[in-house]
Amino acid sequence: MSSVVLDKVTKVYPGGHLAVDRVSLKAENGEFLVLLGPSGCGKSTLLRMIAGLEEITGGDLWLDGKLANQLTPRERDVAMVFQNGALYPHRTVRGNMAFPLEIAKEDPGAVRERVEHLSKALHIEETLERRPHTLSGGQRQRVAMGRAIVRQPKIFLMDEPLSNLDAGMRTELRMEISSLVRSLGVTTIYVTHDQVEALTLADRIAILNRGVLQDVGTPAQIYNDPATAFTAAFLNSQQLNLMAAGVHTPQNAYVLLDFGPHHLILPWSDPRAYATSQHVGHQILVGMRPDGLAPVPESYEGPSIFGRVRALEYHGHEWMAYVECGIPAAPVPEPPDQRVTANGHKRDRAGLRGMVRRLFAQEEELPPQERVGAGGVAGGIHRRSDLIVRLGSRPVWRVGDPAKVAVDLTRVMLFTPDGARIDPPRR
Repeated sequence: MSSVVLDKVTKVYPGGHLAVDRVSLKAENGEFLVLLGPSGCGKSTLLRMIAGLEEITGGDLWLDGKLANQLTPRERDVAMVFQNGALYPHRTVRGNMAFPLEIAKEDPGAVRERVEHLSKALHIEETLERRPHTLSGGQRQRVAMGRAIVRQPKIFLMDEPLSNLDAGMRTELRMEISSLVRSLGVTTIYVTHDQVEALTLADRIAILNRGVLQDVGTPAQIYNDPATAFTAAFLNSQQLNLMAAGVHTPQNAYVLLDFGPHHLILPWSDPRAYATSQHVGHQILVGMRPDGLAPVPESYEGPSIFGRVRALEYHGHEWMAYVECGIPAAPVPEPPDQRVTANGHKRDRAGLRGMVRRLFAQEEELPPQERVGAGGVAGGIHRRSDLIVRLGSRPVWRVGDPAKVAVDLTRVMLFTPDGARIDPPRR
């Protein structure tokens, strides 16, 4: 087993594109760490730097306590599984799996025994004499995994190994990867853009966006207690309800979140109230997951938002409602495109806070009916004013019905305009 430590690791490509920006991260001995994020966020680049396939521009990489920046890929004792399998087409399954051991000049009898034993564990023992082009996608990925595992490396690196498979095969192989890797106890870093893979496989998840590390924690931590608005929005099976609200403290009696036609109240007993009150007179971002909302009757007197049902969607096991409530949806804050000039200075690095403040400033110059909380679309920067509500297996509304939605305040997430949590996440 081996630990992996990234200390302010940076990657700048020719032309000035900053792919990874000062990422610091540690994978403990035997840990299954998942790198999660959208396409182009830098997660595969980070994996390739660990493998030695990409040069590190800045920062340090430590493998098992040893500085590895200048080590060759072979000296790092890592095994990598690629998205397409990357098998040798002229070799049989047996030949592909045995190749790393043959290069190491191990005893042929021991090689044969290890390959056959591993092929049974991967359920590909009947394909040992076949060539890659005769295999299904799932079988090819099993062979690629077998070739990586057979030489018993210190570290497994997996770059979206299931992305080319159908849903059923992904589920099957996901379970096999989890059980097999954990039985071996090998440190594993796994790259994916699929949140289901991340939540089901990982001991911990690291979320990246445009080369910047957004959050690190166990699946439960980052889902229930995300550090940023980006994390909350990305790690969500349905679109996150993200809205701008003004903060007030009427007569210092409570903290009022003002959405224009609606408001929510945080009592001072709420542990988030004091931190939120520091933003009095300004706008913050409020996140609500669809499953933190519920339809209620008109007589309900708890925290709620009202509107009219615009659309219903049937998802097989549940219904989703889109409720027009006059609160424009705010954009998820993202960092600007990062480039580095010839002298090494970053361009467009004003930061998220400045960018979002400019957006809100533009919105304040609009007529009152078009501002946030007034039911309009502010300057074209907000999506349609729909509140997404999970209804369960039976719809309680019809399209066009008036709707009252209860808000579970304990599950409401509060963020600054730049997307950082107002109340620090617990880690």
